Amino acid sequence: MSKRILLTASLFGAIAVIFGAFGAHSLKNVLSSGSLEIWAKGVEYQFYHTFALLFLAQFAAEDDPLVKWTYRFFTMGIVFFSGSLYLLATRDILNIGFVNFIGPVTPIGGLCFILGWSLLFFAALKRK
Repeated sequence: MSKRILLTASLFGAIAVIFGAFGAHSLKNVLSSGSLEIWAKGVEYQFYHTFALLFLAQFAAEDDPLVKWTYRFFTMGIVFFSGSLYLLATRDILNIGFVNFIGPVTPIGGLCFILGWSLLFFAALKRK
């Protein structure tokens, strides 16, 4: 088991619960329904990949480069995909101008997720 991956998954899991509750209770009064859907999608994908990291922590052999890269891509995917969705959903209430340029970051996060799942596939094939 990889302690680093487990710690990362624990942190992302706690943040996902906090953000989910924050969206459901605090943001529902200040965001449009479309923005709330964007926020919820960020939470949803963060949870999916937190569970993937938990699995990876059990599967992980610390010295396997495929597992290391799977961890990195899942982590970057959460930060880029979910993080950009959180910013996009709250851009109107945060009044930050750079958020309009963040849209292209979301697909980069999605690509990180795809690469992570692909590498996990190859790591499983390689495993005896």
